[in-house]
Formats: sequence, structure tokens, C-alpha cells
Amino acid sequence: MQYNPHSYQQYAVEYIETHPVAAVLLDMGLGKTSITLTALVDLLFDSFEVHKILVIAPLRVASVTWSAEIKKWEHLKMLKYSVAVGTEAERLTALNTQADIYIINRENVQWLIEKSGVPFDFDMLVVDELSSFKNYQSKRFKALMKVRPKVKRAVGLTGTPSSNGLMDLFAEFKMLDMGARLGRFIGQYRTAYFSPDKRNGQIVYSYKPLPNAEQQIYDKISDITISMKSTDHLKMPELISTQYEVELSEEEKKKYEELKKDLILQLPDGEITAANAASLTGKLSQMANGAVYSDDESILQIHDRKLDALEDIIESANGKPVLVAYWFRHDLERIKKRFAVREIKTSRDIADWNNGSIPVAVIHPASAGHGLNLQSGGSALVWFGITWSLELYQQTNARLWRQGQTAETVVITHIIAKGTIDERIVKALKMKDTSQSALIDAIKANL
Repeated sequence: MQYNPHSYQQYAVEYIETHPVAAVLLDMGLGKTSITLTALVDLLFDSFEVHKILVIAPLRVASVTWSAEIKKWEHLKMLKYSVAVGTEAERLTALNTQADIYIINRENVQWLIEKSGVPFDFDMLVVDELSSFKNYQSKRFKALMKVRPKVKRAVGLTGTPSSNGLMDLFAEFKMLDMGARLGRFIGQYRTAYFSPDKRNGQIVYSYKPLPNAEQQIYDKISDITISMKSTDHLKMPELISTQYEVELSEEEKKKYEELKKDLILQLPDGEITAANAASLTGKLSQMANGAVYSDDESILQIHDRKLDALEDIIESANGKPVLVAYWFRHDLERIKKRFAVREIKTSRDIADWNNGSIPVAVIHPASAGHGLNLQSGGSALVWFGITWSLELYQQTNARLWRQGQTAETVVITHIIAKGTIDERIVKALKMKDTSQSALIDAIKANL
């Protein structure tokens, strides 16, 4: 296929070519993979600035998306690529194959650097989903930082740079510029831009930005950052976000409240830490969905309200394909028991969905959030169980609400159990998006 880039895509290509370090914050659906590959072809074969490129991506994106894009566009046909996923033997074979671009999944970054025995002689690094490196304490981040000085060019791609707030940006930008803009140490970054928020004596649980900190951070990173929203550059379908509320019976509410009380009583006395707070909210989310795992891993049934709501939604779709996002394994089991559904797991599943041959499909945001193009198969997404992760939430919605969607509207329906933690999760997602939108707007490319 002939590549005829939009003006914003051409601008982004030139930005990558003219900036040895670049954070490319492109909204979902803007074609960041094709943009980056176009720039890589120019750097490899026109200016000869790089010779061997490493692309790090989520597993499914590394396995499918990058190679599919290379095969798709005529101007990329000369690229030799090697996908290093699978067993250790398969990865080693791929890494020892002659190629211009080597694509590896993020889970194997530490193995590549510390255990594979393959020389790290890449002169350019592309991190697809820069937010995968927001944790400065993770093994993959530490391993990559060991070899980062060897790489003369680095590009970070994401649509969700600060899904959990400004603290995420420290590690992401340190990976790109080795600490030149936001500091080499997390302590420096915290002291410069944050103050303690929730604490218990000397133990600080969270930090809040100092006055004007956001703008100061944006100013620091603006010289290597380009940011664009899909609504600014594409004729996107209308996005309709709705809530389908379900009401628990008095008996079901009583059961929910009793289990909630039992869980809280089981928590240690004193301050609730992040670890047990996460455990508690996970259990409450399960209960809101209609079932919960007991201590012996058996499933305790609470209600079928969300299943009934899903049945109504599927029926009202009148045969149009419906994509259902679930979160807990028992959600999937209960959905499968009630409906004839198919999981989106393989490339065959993706093709069948896009061909319109799957009436009801189910996906898990963690495995289908990044890089899957599902817009050809339908325009209705139902959240059976909602995630706290803004990144996974937005990325999953973007599987349908993106460039190439032919429907005039995309409808995202959230099944919410009234009076449960569902309501708090929806509110939290909206609150987090405020901070992220500010980042996107503050450094938006001035085309």
C-alpha cells in the first residue's frame, strides 16, 4: 500500500529525524508505528545515521503489529526485521539473524541485556509504550539504564505518558535523556516538584505537586517532546460514553456490605498501605461484578445483575457486534456460561472479528490494550468490569475509537453497580485524565 502521510504524520517523522532524543506522545489511532518506521527508514538508508535498531514493545505488539506495519506499506519493504519473542532458543536465533530492526517484548529486556550473551551494539532505541518504563525500581528499567549510554538515539512512544500522575514522568524521561531534564535521582525530582501528601510519621505514602510544578515540568521536557491529540488531526467518529446502572436487591446489598465489612476488619490496624488497599479494592470490584474468590479460590456468587444488563445490551444491539471487556477470570467464566462468546487472543481471532464474523467478543484490557486494530469489526464496547488503570482503559477504548473506524459513532457502555466501588473507579478515571490532558495540551505540537 502507498503511504500518503497526513501533515501531522510528516511533521512527526521529521521531528524524530531531527531530534536524537524524542518523546512522541501521540494519541491512540494517529499511526505512531508507521510514523516511526518511516523515520527509521530515512535514518537507516538516507542519512545513514543509524545501522542497528532495537524496538521494545508489549508482547502482542512486538509479535504482530510492527511486522504487520512493515509488510503493509510499500516504502518500508526494504526493511529487514527480526522478531525476538518466544522461547529462549527462538529469541537467540532472531537476535543472531542479520536485520536492520530487532523487535523484542518488554518482558525480555533484562534477559537480553544481562543473560542472552548477545552484544548490545544497537545505536538506536525505540520504546513503544514508554509508560512501560515508568517504574524506576523495575528490573527492566534498571537493566536498560545500564546500556542506555551506548545508544546514540532514543525514541519513546505513548499516548498515556502520565496515567497515574506526574511522578510517572521521572523514569520515562530519565530513560530517554539519562536524567538531563528531570534529574538523575528520584529524590531530586520529588524535592524539586513535589511535597509529601499522605503520610504516617516519617513514612510518606504519596506526594502532591508543588504550586506551578506541572508547568515547570512541561517546560523542562518541551524541547524533546511532541504531543498530538487524535481529535485535532483526524475526523474521528463521535465517542458516546454511557453508564448502564444496575441496582442490587436488599439481600444482595446486605451480602456486599457484610463482605466489605469482613474484609476491612481483616486489614491490619492503623494506616491502610497501598498493598492491602489494592487487595481490598480488588475484592470489592469482584463483588460489584457479581462474584468473588474466597480464601480457598472457590467462587462465591453474589448476584447476576451485570450479566442481566449485558444480556439487555447485546439484545438491543440487534445483531451488531459487541466487544466486552472483563477484568477478573471468574467474570469471563460467568460470561461464557451465559453467552456464546469468543475471546480475542490470536491473530485469527482478530481477523475474524474485523471480518464481522464474531457477534460477541471478549477481551482483557491487559492483553488487548495496546496495538490491536479492532475498529473494522464493530463500534460498541461494553465494560463489564472496570479497571483502575487509566492507561489500559484508554488503550482498550482506542481499539474501536480510532482512525479507520467507519461507524459515525462509537459507543462505550460501562455497567455500573450502584452503591459499590464501581462508582469510585469511574470518578478516579475522570480525575486522572485531568492531569494527563494538561500534559498533552501543554506541549502540543504547534503545527
